[in-house]
This record gives sequence, structure tokens and C-alpha cells, in this order.
Amino acid sequence: MAHVLVIEDEHDVAEVIEYNLRLAGYETKAVATAAEGISIAQKLRPSLILLDLMLPDRPGTEVCRILKASNDTRHIPIIMVTARADEIDRVVGFELGADDYVTKPFSMRELLLRVKRTIERENKPFEAPERGDESLLLRIDGDAHRVWAAGVELSLSALEFRLLEVLIAQRGKVMTRESLLQGIWGSDTSVCLRTVDAHVKRLRSRLGAASACVETVRGVGYRYSPKADVSCAIGIAKVESSESELARQSSR
Repeated sequence: MAHVLVIEDEHDVAEVIEYNLRLAGYETKAVATAAEGISIAQKLRPSLILLDLMLPDRPGTEVCRILKASNDTRHIPIIMVTARADEIDRVVGFELGADDYVTKPFSMRELLLRVKRTIERENKPFEAPERGDESLLLRIDGDAHRVWAAGVELSLSALEFRLLEVLIAQRGKVMTRESLLQGIWGSDTSVCLRTVDAHVKRLRSRLGAASACVETVRGVGYRYSPKADVSCAIGIAKVESSESELARQSSR
């Protein structure tokens, strides 16, 4: 059974959310502070976190940043719940790693739908591309949900992994923001196009040396380029070769 952690300092709001989540078949745990939320998330590893941004001890954005920075908790999807409706607030939340955003006041039906969709998306089996990407720099195993860049295994969230899979499956082709939205978030029209930009930015930061493989096509969208992958790998190989040569010369 999916377990939802509710980090909300308004007792009445948390109580109503918990009640409806339990009616929908979820196990719940509610806490009122950021410190409690971080501690429980690390111990419990819930299926999803509902995170209020206005907490008494520290901002919810800081909670999100801390949880997404840890390999132990970064895979946990986070839905931010806040009274702030400005697009910039949404974008900042997504850049920090949030998976969804709900603005107060919200209908409980909408909230439950977003919880259901997010958990289903996280648990959906990953479909590997028609052939695994075995290029020199980036390697992905869709069945095992594992990615390596320059021989180093990366830790990607389910959403980041799915985004990379979608781009690799269409390698060499330009994916518009609209097509990426449809392929990853489905028919959820509340997710804005800038959400894609925020998640691509986070994905690139995770890919490190392989970040150049995800190219921006100005005014259109994004493209996974195997040529960029190979050129990056050749560059790394040249550096390693030069370093090896210097090491050999210095040892003589």
C-alpha cells in the first residue's frame, strides 16, 4: 500500500488531507515542521510527499532541496502545496526537483487525482528504447533503471530517468516541449511548458560530462544527440590519454 507523508503546519488542513487520503486507500503520516518532515522522510521513505511551502521552521523549498540532494530520498516524488500561484514559484519548485504543484485553495478531488497520477507514474514499468544506448559516454539500462556516464553510475529520479528515456528513444530527432509534456505528464494541462525546461536543466546537471548529449534547439525544444555523446567521449579519451602519457614520462 502506498504511504503518503503530509508536511503541513495547519492542523485542520492536514487532518482533512489525511482523512481523504485514507478513504482513497493510502497510508498516511502528517507532521507540522520541516525538521520532522525531513527526519520522517529519511526513515520512512514514503511513496510520495505532500509538502507545504510555508512551514514554521524553514521554507518548504529548503526541505525539497535537502531531500532531492540525498541519494536516499531523491527518488521520492514531491507535490508542493502552497497558496502562492505565481508561475515563477512553480518554476523554482520544479528546478528544485518537485514533481507537481498544487495551489491553495484546491479541491480534494484534484489533490487525490494528482497523488494517484504521480504515484502511478513513479511505479510505471520503464520501457527501454528499441536498443540500449551503448555509446562511448552514456549508457542506459531501461529494464534495471540504471544510467552510467563516462563509466560512473548516476542517481536519477524516476522523472529524470523517464525524461532521458524519452529523449534517447527519439535520438537525433527534435522533441518539442509539447511532445515531452504529453509523453511524460500526459493530459495534465496544468503543467506549463517551463516545467520541461526546469526538468531538462536538472537532468543535465545530473548527467555531468554527458550533459552535452541533451541539446537545446532554440525556439523548438530538445534533442538527444549521439554525435555530441561521441565527441564528448573522444574528448575525455584524449584527456585520459594525455594524462597517462604525462604519468609515464614523469616515472622515467
